[in-house]
Amino acid sequence: MLPMTSFPRREFLKAGAAAGLAAIAAPASLRAAASNPLGRAGKPVLRLSLAAYSFRDTFPIMRGKPNPKVPAAKATDMFRFIDYCAAHGCDAEPTTYFFAEETEAYMIKLRRHAFLRGVAISGTAIGNNFSHPKGPKRDAEIALTKQWIDRAAALGAPHIRVFAGVTKEIPRDAADKLVVGALEECCDYAGKKGIFLGLENHDSIGSAATLLPMVKAVKSPWIGINLDSGNFRTADPYRDFAECVPYSVNVQFKSELQPAGGARQAADFKKLARLLRDGGYQGWVALEYEGKEDPATAVPRHLDEMRAAFA
Repeated sequence: MLPMTSFPRREFLKAGAAAGLAAIAAPASLRAAASNPLGRAGKPVLRLSLAAYSFRDTFPIMRGKPNPKVPAAKATDMFRFIDYCAAHGCDAEPTTYFFAEETEAYMIKLRRHAFLRGVAISGTAIGNNFSHPKGPKRDAEIALTKQWIDRAAALGAPHIRVFAGVTKEIPRDAADKLVVGALEECCDYAGKKGIFLGLENHDSIGSAATLLPMVKAVKSPWIGINLDSGNFRTADPYRDFAECVPYSVNVQFKSELQPAGGARQAADFKKLARLLRDGGYQGWVALEYEGKEDPATAVPRHLDEMRAAFA
């Protein structure tokens, strides 16, 4: 559990600074506990996975609707994606946007296929928005998340990537409190099925300074960070990445990153892997490719680079 009460973003930041000063003054045993909030023990473990989002332009389904932009000759499906992962020696993160069906029977069928191919389902990802004001839209987002928790349980996915979301209807501080409340409700539901929810550094929480206080405010042992190396828009994305590692329950590597005010640059997979080890991370690291090169050539190369970085 990561115990903190929920409060506005400005107070989040004040609390974070105070916690940092307190950690310096605390006994060594307490500082050690603070640096290992998920209670991990033993050597770091980095397991290679691949996000289906890397092939987003080849799936004929997008969020339950046909995607007319995908020509039939180029189209694939989630079962062939699992086969691709098996052929390239990695586990699979099947993104929910591209599921041909959203039924329990489909999830079980996909789970069976992955098992027979020797591929573990490292997790999945949904596109929710918890930043709506109280009302039908927010209720629908919570209900949708719970539906996907049920489907993830059938799929055998131990983790779901979730978003805080965006809003123009209410101040960001007010939205942050609602996000924390939604996460607590959904984590309570997910925990009963043994599933973690990983809040991604995305949209309004694109820095360690905004992401960490929100995660710490959620009163549940089933919350963590879905740490995306390419989503920090700060002066030093590697520093933000390192600060978030101890709270991460899933990691996604992008092939590029972009510091605030700077140009896009190739990600240093070896440096990212070192930061994961230094932070004691144990779990999956999924390639989520979003570059301009054809994924047919880029993905195998980046998987090999990640494999070398993990060695």
